[in-house]
Amino acid sequence: MNTGTAEGTSDLSTVKTAGGRLHPLGVRIMHWINAAAMIIMITSGWGIYNDYVIINGLHFPQFMRLGSWAVPSLMWHFAGMWLLALNGLAYLSYGILTGRLRQRFLPIRFHELMHTIMDSLHFKLAHEDLTVYNAVQKLLYIVVILAGISQVVTGVLIWKPVQFSSAVALLGGFQAVRVEHFAGMSVIVGFVLVHVALSLLVPRTLWAMISGGPRLPRGRVRT
Repeated sequence: MNTGTAEGTSDLSTVKTAGGRLHPLGVRIMHWINAAAMIIMITSGWGIYNDYVIINGLHFPQFMRLGSWAVPSLMWHFAGMWLLALNGLAYLSYGILTGRLRQRFLPIRFHELMHTIMDSLHFKLAHEDLTVYNAVQKLLYIVVILAGISQVVTGVLIWKPVQFSSAVALLGGFQAVRVEHFAGMSVIVGFVLVHVALSLLVPRTLWAMISGGPRLPRGRVRT
C-alpha cells in the first residue's frame, strides 16, 4: 500500500532492479500468509483475554473471537503463532538477504516525516507512484515489524513463564508481560485497520499485492 506524497521524493535513494514486479510472487504469498496469521492471532487472543481480562469492563463479544472459550482459542492461538513466526522469519530473511527491507523502508528522514504528517493532516496525499513509500509509511512498517517480534517474545514468556522466569522478571513480572503483549496487539490492530482503510481508499495498492503491481524498469528506480 502506498500513499506517498507528491512532494519530497526528489532526494529519495535509488536502487538497482531487474525489471521485475513491484511485489514479487514470494512477497505476495508471504504477505497474505502474514495477514491470515495475524487475523488468527488477534481474534483467538481476544478469546483468551476474556478468560483473564487486563482492563476491567473490556470484553470481546463472541462474533469477534476465534474459539468459543479459552481452550479452543488457545489452540488456534498456538497454530497462528507458529504460522506467523515461521512466515515472519521467512519474510525478514528474504527482506534482509535481498536488501528489500533496506531499499523500501530506509532511510527515514525527519524532515520528510514531518512533511508527510502535515500533508496527511491537510488531506494532501498523492497516490500516483506505487513504488514510493513516504516517511510515515516506512516508519509504520518498521513499527509493526518490531511489534510482531515483540509479540513472539512476550507470547513465549506468557506461555513458559517458569522456564523463562529471568526474562519475565526483566520485563517487570508476569502481569507486566501480559500488558506488554496486549499493547503490542493493539499496535498491530491499529496498523491493520489503517492498512485496510488506505487499501480501500486506493484500490490500486490492493490489486498490486494480488497481481504483483507495475513492472519496474531495468536499471535504477527510486524507493
